[in-house]
Amino acid sequence: MKRRREMEKARTEIRSAIEELSLMVKLNPAMVKPNDCSVIQDHHDDQQHDREQHQHHGQSHQAIPTRPFLSLCTLVVQVLDKIGPTMAVLRQDIHQNIQRLETVFESEPSRYSSIDEILKMEAHEGIARKTTSCSRAFVWLTRSMEFTVALLQRLAMDPGLSMEQAVEDAYAVTLKPWHGWISSAAFRVATKLVPDNKTFIDLLAAKDQSRESLVEEMQTFISLLAPFLEEIHSALKLYSLERIKST
Repeated sequence: MKRRREMEKARTEIRSAIEELSLMVKLNPAMVKPNDCSVIQDHHDDQQHDREQHQHHGQSHQAIPTRPFLSLCTLVVQVLDKIGPTMAVLRQDIHQNIQRLETVFESEPSRYSSIDEILKMEAHEGIARKTTSCSRAFVWLTRSMEFTVALLQRLAMDPGLSMEQAVEDAYAVTLKPWHGWISSAAFRVATKLVPDNKTFIDLLAAKDQSRESLVEEMQTFISLLAPFLEEIHSALKLYSLERIKST
């Protein structure tokens, strides 16, 4: 109770994300499950099995609620804002992808209350891989979220790591495999202009919050998000979207 009151006194992006994820867990306890490595495998046989399971037995994973997913993506943008103008292109892409999904969701909120229904609709209409599809937007929003998580994870694990190195490492394992050489080159230039580690951490923290307390909250956020990301990857695999690259 005391911890909750303290968090309410000084809301930050990380704390808001923790609250959002905690609410999702309460509403859908089944989303929290033991480690399941199958969600990150990309073998063709597994993909085919998932599609057949979906067709004959319904969804094989927990549905991804649209509104909470978009709220988390908005918080990701706010975290990236702390890095400064160097992340402008990535932030703009995230904003556009959020708007694309919001437009479809708001057209029929009850029908599209889960991302799965949007993916199913676009797969049925044969538009999932089009440049302006919501399916593609979902893929890139997921990768941007994973980039942010990877960045926070590295900073939490190694306080002495430079911000530039942390950004480069996070980019290498999340976004770079799916970017073309132009996007990769542009990102490489942007990393030279990021703020130092201490400045970024200070911007993320609440007033008078210690680094140790912030790191603890970052780790809580990461642990809460992990099962959610597993479900997202199950959906991406189910609809054969996980290997989409930038155009």
